[in-house]
Amino acid sequence: MDKITLSSAESDEVARLADEVLGDGDSWDPLTFVDRAGRVAERLPLRLREFLAEVRANESDVTVVSGLPIADDLVPTPTGWDTAAKTGAGQREEIVLLLVGSALGEAFGWANQQDGRIVHDVCPAPGMERSLTSASSEAGLSLHTEDVFHPCRGDYVSLLCLRNPDSVGTTFVRIAALDLPEQTRKVLSENRFRFYPDDSHVGGVLLDGDGTDHLAGRGHTTGSVIFGPHERPYLRFDIDFMAVEEGDTEAAAVMAATQEHLSAAVERVVLQPGDAVFVDNYRVVHGREPFQPRYDGKDRWLKRLNLIRNVRSIYALSDRRSRIIA
Repeated sequence: MDKITLSSAESDEVARLADEVLGDGDSWDPLTFVDRAGRVAERLPLRLREFLAEVRANESDVTVVSGLPIADDLVPTPTGWDTAAKTGAGQREEIVLLLVGSALGEAFGWANQQDGRIVHDVCPAPGMERSLTSASSEAGLSLHTEDVFHPCRGDYVSLLCLRNPDSVGTTFVRIAALDLPEQTRKVLSENRFRFYPDDSHVGGVLLDGDGTDHLAGRGHTTGSVIFGPHERPYLRFDIDFMAVEEGDTEAAAVMAATQEHLSAAVERVVLQPGDAVFVDNYRVVHGREPFQPRYDGKDRWLKRLNLIRNVRSIYALSDRRSRIIA
């Protein structure tokens, strides 16, 4: 895991830049700002920019930037992303994440996730405690590739911590840490697996323990779990939103075994306020530990941003120049 800790002076630089952006207009609109975020990000501290350029070039698995500015008068944690969207909670922190993330990739969003917002709020929501979405709490999030089903899924998933009073861990497994048998790798490299959109894309809510029958009516893509360069392969996996072709018992057994290998190789990082983690979505699967929600304004609260190296791939697939995938 690569990590940089900003000095107080560097953190102040980032804060001043974010405040300048926030003061440019009457209202903050990430979708309007995102096209010029890269230009503004050129004014981030030099040491940070050089560090992130190296992270991008080296395809670093997991990267943490510590010491980012968080408002002293941060509002209470919202009880769900929709509340945050209505109130504009944490706008300054959204700018910080967009600026830092712009050094790694282009921000984008999904029309059917959080009303098409570019920057998402990750916080527990009443009634969603055991869902398989980021609004859950009592049920952990299984190790997964973000948006595993889509060809334009992000190259990076980034999370900026605003609050984490119970030190809830973000879990992850690097493909480089997996010691898979040769036959397992062979099967995983074949197009024998179905990948489905998760609940945030289809509007339904699958609860932890409901099984895979819920996926029966969903569209899917088919492909391999392992792909890309042989010497440094890529990975996509989401045990809750994938399956095998009917009757393919060998692939089913390999999928179950791979889940066991992943579970045995779990690492964790505990984000504190001002920490941002950037997870390479092609080389790492990530999840979250379960926790008990408070609903008292002090719950765990993160800002989330999806980043893609080549935004033109989204334009080409959708036949329109928009960062929001319909």
